[in-house]
Amino acid sequence: MVKHHRYTHAQHYRRARKQLKKLKTYLGRVTRDIGRKIASRPELAVDFEKLLSLSHRLLAQQRHDKNKLYSIHAPEVCCISKGKAHKRYEFGCKVGVVTTMKTPFIVGIQAFEGNPYDGHTLTRSVEQAERLGSFKAEEVYVDQGYRGHDYKGGAIINVVRSGWRKLPRTLRRWLRRRSVVEAVIGHSKNECRLAKNYLLGTEGDRLNAILCGCGYNIRRLLRYLIFWLYKILFASRLTCPSVQLIVVANRF
Repeated sequence: MVKHHRYTHAQHYRRARKQLKKLKTYLGRVTRDIGRKIASRPELAVDFEKLLSLSHRLLAQQRHDKNKLYSIHAPEVCCISKGKAHKRYEFGCKVGVVTTMKTPFIVGIQAFEGNPYDGHTLTRSVEQAERLGSFKAEEVYVDQGYRGHDYKGGAIINVVRSGWRKLPRTLRRWLRRRSVVEAVIGHSKNECRLAKNYLLGTEGDRLNAILCGCGYNIRRLLRYLIFWLYKILFASRLTCPSVQLIVVANRF
């Protein structure tokens, strides 16, 4: 495996394929050997059932197959195409994030099992945001990935596209606001541990997404409180340098 990674990094793909074939041969031999040895011992078949099924699935899958196995410890992991030059693919699950228009607080966040189309996740995302926030959405602004959505609610769906000259002035304003969601996702990944999940299974993915959204909102509320506390202390001109130093340290 180490040689395969090194050959791939060095762009020696023929040597890398040779090492990969050797790994597949090892896996096939061990799988068949275990299958022969537990054939006469039914009490062990239950213990090896899950691992043997994963091994047979891994040996049978081809390069262009769908729903391939990418991780033994997390079989629910999917390959998500990013479409970016620096990172073409990501491995995990898809997460939908809903924010408000005026303030970038997360009002809805949930993980979706598999790799569904973005437009087919819009209904569940809006319904979750309305249920948690106790409000009725009037307008929803999404990017071009949500074209062909299946949303049938009362809110107006506006698919914001690129090309500033072709957009009306009102939509240009909301295009800037919709771009805030990208920054919210980036902060959630880097600061709130949304990029890597340590919880097991699909339920762990859902719990991790909700906890990351709560952590992001709490961080933002603390920043607002610290900022206004600093403003109040500065306005009152307190002469306590230790208090001001602590507030400034927490501010950044």
